Amino acid sequence: MQAPVHHITGFASIMRERLLPVPGTVLARVGQKVSPSDAIAEATWSRDHILLNVARTLGVSPAMADRLIKCKINDRLAASTEIAVGKGLFPRSVVAPRDGRVVAVGDGQVLMETGEAKMELRAGISGTVIEIFQNRGAVIQTSGALVQGVWGNGRIDSGLLVNLAEQPDGVLTSGRLDVSMRGFVILGGMIKDAEVLKAAADLPVRGLILSSLYPSLIPQAREMRYPIVVTDGFGALPMNSAAYKLLSTNIKREVTVNAETRDRYSGACPEIIISLPVTSDAPPLHEVTTFVTGLQVRMRRPPALGMIGSITAVKPGLTILPSGLRAPVAEVKLENGETIIAPLINLEVVG
Repeated sequence: MQAPVHHITGFASIMRERLLPVPGTVLARVGQKVSPSDAIAEATWSRDHILLNVARTLGVSPAMADRLIKCKINDRLAASTEIAVGKGLFPRSVVAPRDGRVVAVGDGQVLMETGEAKMELRAGISGTVIEIFQNRGAVIQTSGALVQGVWGNGRIDSGLLVNLAEQPDGVLTSGRLDVSMRGFVILGGMIKDAEVLKAAADLPVRGLILSSLYPSLIPQAREMRYPIVVTDGFGALPMNSAAYKLLSTNIKREVTVNAETRDRYSGACPEIIISLPVTSDAPPLHEVTTFVTGLQVRMRRPPALGMIGSITAVKPGLTILPSGLRAPVAEVKLENGETIIAPLINLEVVG
């Protein structure tokens, strides 16, 4: 049976696509070395659209309005620019209500884009550009450590990592956050209070790495302008030992907190990347593997949710579970010394 891989690894070759949400201009080139803050592409986009019904305003047919309209697609119009003028002794007129660009003309109507803004796409991680997507972005490759999470709030940023969670089950409180934390990425254990999120925003921090988050805080966490990655789940869960050990031993290194939304179809998930200076080729990441004896696994379901263990045996065929269901199972020795029988569907390989 194939096993999903939950990446918690200290050394791997990592390739990530960085793409604009709309077409733009790519600034990076293949072979270029980039840092997290480097702009690799840019685009302009418009926040609003205005539909002007010229035919109705002038009281004419759509066909007649099309003949009266003076602008064409891609024209840039200043506010109050005359778009069309009707016939008669006292003709009505249609003017551009705001500065903007004409994106469509026809059927007696004009559609304008307004509120133009510039968007920059930053590299997000340190590495090398290995591929360019015309008008959209690039693929960046780096070598280093990777910890995948289970939830993110859709932001990305980078900074030096500091540890405010002395143990995997530590709780981050607002009293632990002071001005010395400004501009850092914080390894913070679990959060139970919305005041912590606000205090981190007021500093501001560059990111929070949490073991767990109370479900009631999800709406506030989504609104924060800094990235938040949850490694283990919701409620009061300690950080799994593999993630805690890897992160807590890389304090004061630059980390990227990519809190992108989990997408089971594209394979995207929230993650923490620690780019490391290396002199040898790093092994590639594998998204799936096969359950075999000796693999390190992470429990995906209670009662041992989040615990790390090692497969001591994969049972042949199907095994009858206490619930009465028959399923393929493995014998797993947990890090606390307990040995359990777990359905393979409840396990993910850590690597």
